[in-house]
Amino acid sequence: MEAIASRDVSVIIPAFNESAAIAPLLRSLAEEVPGAEILVIDDGSTDDTAAVATALGARVISHAYNIGNGAAVKTGLRNASRSYVVLMDADGQHQAKDVPRLTAHLLRYNMVVGERPASGQAGWHRWLANTIYNRLATYVSEFPIRDLTSGFRAMRTSEVRRYLEILPNTFSYPTTLTLAYLRSGLTLRYEEIDIRRRVGVSKIRIWQDGTRFLLILTKIATLFAPFRVFLPVSLAFFATGSLYYLYTFITEHRFTNMAALLLSTGVIIFMLGLVSEQISLMRSERIEAATTTKLREMAVASDKRPTPRRGNKKEPKSLSA
Repeated sequence: MEAIASRDVSVIIPAFNESAAIAPLLRSLAEEVPGAEILVIDDGSTDDTAAVATALGARVISHAYNIGNGAAVKTGLRNASRSYVVLMDADGQHQAKDVPRLTAHLLRYNMVVGERPASGQAGWHRWLANTIYNRLATYVSEFPIRDLTSGFRAMRTSEVRRYLEILPNTFSYPTTLTLAYLRSGLTLRYEEIDIRRRVGVSKIRIWQDGTRFLLILTKIATLFAPFRVFLPVSLAFFATGSLYYLYTFITEHRFTNMAALLLSTGVIIFMLGLVSEQISLMRSERIEAATTTKLREMAVASDKRPTPRRGNKKEPKSLSA
């Protein structure tokens, strides 16, 4: 398999108070992916994360205050200068030796995600939540999702920048990226990796961030595959209305207002789903057209080379003229 050169890779590491874990990661990255651009996005850390990363040769970009893990990722994507990007956490769980394993598949796939083993999940509650998210995402995308929330993934820089506007500022950016890629017809591959126990305490709050994950999953599903959300709700209302009408017809021999409300609500939600599906399609076409135009402009600009100036001396006229 043809490998991607390390010099063509930007490794983006969002970090918030990770001074204890980031030094070993940066040292191992220097060994495993020599020549790669290492971008550490310091998301308003109150410790010496930025100083440690700078001392080890990383390019550090600091936020004035803590915005969120997703916001740090977006800053890294905007500033990456190489053709391929790798996103990985700064807490010591992801290993630098797996970076070449992920990038090796980018010549065939649009996104490669590091799949964590079940034993690597931080507790049974986290495993249960991730399992539920994976099942919901599989239904929405019609693709077997094996690790929806993994933050260790590799992509082409030009492709992932198409989705910067819809990425959230929180920990749920992997969810958005996965569904956006799949619903846009791009290819995804899962690569099994080993992860270590994180250094320090996790910054993910189970209930608050878990609810946000679910809301964002629903939002992204509505954005890219609205009919997969509207249709089940519509069918639920229509089925309930039909059963209620059948019950009242048998017991009271009449068609009640509640049955009419349920049935009409089911029809309205179905029509909203159709309209949303058309809007989603037009939006995807607009993004595709804008991206194609931008890439064409970049290609034209790169082909332009400054021509050397020539002297202004005129050729002497021929004596025979």
